[in-house]
Amino acid sequence: MQTELSKRLGVEHAVFGFTPFPAVAAAISRAGGFGVLGAVRYTAPDDLARDLDWMQDHVDGRPYGLDVVMPAKKVEGVSEADVEAMIPESHRQFVKDTLARHGVPELAEGEAAGWRVTGWMEQVARGQLDIAFDYPIKLLANALGSPPADVVARAHERGVLVAALAGSARHARKHAEAGLDIVVAQGYEAGGHTGEIASMVLTPEVTEAVAPLPVLAAGGIGSGEQVAAALALGAQGVWLGSVWLTTTEADLHSPALTRKLLAAGSGDTVRSRALTGKPARQLRTAWTDAWDDPAGPGTLPMPLQGLLVAEAVSRIQKYEVEPLLGTPVGQIVGRMTAERSVQAVFDDLTSGFERAVARLNRIAGGA
Repeated sequence: MQTELSKRLGVEHAVFGFTPFPAVAAAISRAGGFGVLGAVRYTAPDDLARDLDWMQDHVDGRPYGLDVVMPAKKVEGVSEADVEAMIPESHRQFVKDTLARHGVPELAEGEAAGWRVTGWMEQVARGQLDIAFDYPIKLLANALGSPPADVVARAHERGVLVAALAGSARHARKHAEAGLDIVVAQGYEAGGHTGEIASMVLTPEVTEAVAPLPVLAAGGIGSGEQVAAALALGAQGVWLGSVWLTTTEADLHSPALTRKLLAAGSGDTVRSRALTGKPARQLRTAWTDAWDDPAGPGTLPMPLQGLLVAEAVSRIQKYEVEPLLGTPVGQIVGRMTAERSVQAVFDDLTSGFERAVARLNRIAGGA
């Protein structure tokens, strides 16, 4: 599964794997793909440095990258406390009432929320880059539009390619105009923040819009046949995220959540603002239903919503309150029916890709 882009980056397969887990990212790179570590959960620079040190020791010299979340426009002088103060008391009460209704216990006294979204704030992301650029990363991806121009320049000075996700051809053109090197065309089916256009339509639109820039197809991809389809549509690789959540290397810290993912069908996700304030595809739960109910207060814009629900999400996860327990995941969850190693996922991807190519060759040859 090689393309011009995969050869440029020195990887065997044009499979880019996004994950919040260092062990998964390293395993993706060792399997011949390109592991991309998600940085949004790292609020302490020392924690990111620790995990990048670990990856350096476990990628066997293979290339890897980092994914950050930062807005293209800089907002000066706004602290996390300033943002917290903008959250209405009515929304805080709605969170308390929802948790109480489902009997979710409090965190222990002095225990901080383990899930924070301060990584959405630009100053935190810039601190992450100060750490990351001390490591030999080969790719910097941004999940929230084009990174600021000075960040793009800083990456290019170090020989680091820059990518960004796009949900439309219009967004993709903006990335090209900003001097980015790779566009990730993320379809409606994808987990996490995603747009309104399905992958089958979006991928060729984006490849035509930004040619000759390389495009990675994302959203609803979890088999080798789908990888072959993405390349046939003009992509130079695929960007996979959800499929790694049920790998044996993933560290969800929740057997109950793993069970829910393995049992879920492709129709068991919803595109909701409940987690961050922007539409993000995730498992449909009583938590998403509560926030999407017209009778409720409605969600707040990013980053207010994420800060509002941070402690609640930590409590739900810690105590594995199944009706509320969820995670960002794409519609490909319907194919995630068993725990497998990252290498086993790659074995299935490559064999499926070979079957698809052989089938097309037979058709093309008239057999």
